[in-house]
Amino acid sequence: MMKKSAFLFAPALALGALALSGVPAQAADNWTYQANLASINGSNASGTVMITVNGDQATVTEKVSGLAASFNGKPYPHVQHIHIGAKGQCPGPSADTNGDGVVSTTEGAPFYGGIGATLSTSGDTSPAAGTDLAVAGMGSSYTYQRTITLDAKTSDSLKAGTAVVVVHGLDPATLSAAAQKEPSDLVPSLPLAATSPALCGTLTAMPAGAPGTGISEPTGTVEPTVGLLAAGGGLMLGAGAAFALRRRLAPAKATQRI
Repeated sequence: MMKKSAFLFAPALALGALALSGVPAQAADNWTYQANLASINGSNASGTVMITVNGDQATVTEKVSGLAASFNGKPYPHVQHIHIGAKGQCPGPSADTNGDGVVSTTEGAPFYGGIGATLSTSGDTSPAAGTDLAVAGMGSSYTYQRTITLDAKTSDSLKAGTAVVVVHGLDPATLSAAAQKEPSDLVPSLPLAATSPALCGTLTAMPAGAPGTGISEPTGTVEPTVGLLAAGGGLMLGAGAAFALRRRLAPAKATQRI
């Protein structure tokens, strides 16, 4: 339960990221993309995001509500990203291949891919900032607006219609008793809820029509693609990082994973 859990923040949580960084895009295209962000894993959250691209500059405007509000009286950090490099879809419930009732980050990866850009509130927007909780969206509802630089892969993914916005962080109390005891599939020292997706939406170019959630049920067996997430260094807790958590699981020092 939440009352038994607490996030203890530290200056920087540098989970290393899903390595999909690249050279800044040189495209001169001017496009607007948007998506409705739909609930995943029973988060009951919702949101919208619009991205206006001018060359390699992207102005992101996002509004979300209904997310997990707090841990131990502090705003709950929701890391959020533009994911690229996969099907450009949000995973449906059948992506839960281990049957624990939660579509984990790795279970969702075959659909939305790795991190192309981090929607941080300040500083680094590369995949390396993917889980820096100090610059994550905070609390149950917030509005985010920032102009960021897109790398070439993220720009190409937007044009191809395979870029997906994912907001992470579930309220552990909404998970089954068994799932509440599970460690994160990415960082075992954290609970599964901390890194699992809560909102998801595929970005669609405005000229192509109205935005959609991008949620699509898989048609066959989906194998978790940890390697996709781990490419180029994987998701890890960086030096000096601290996202300590007291929870039902035995406390553990955050260590590198995959």
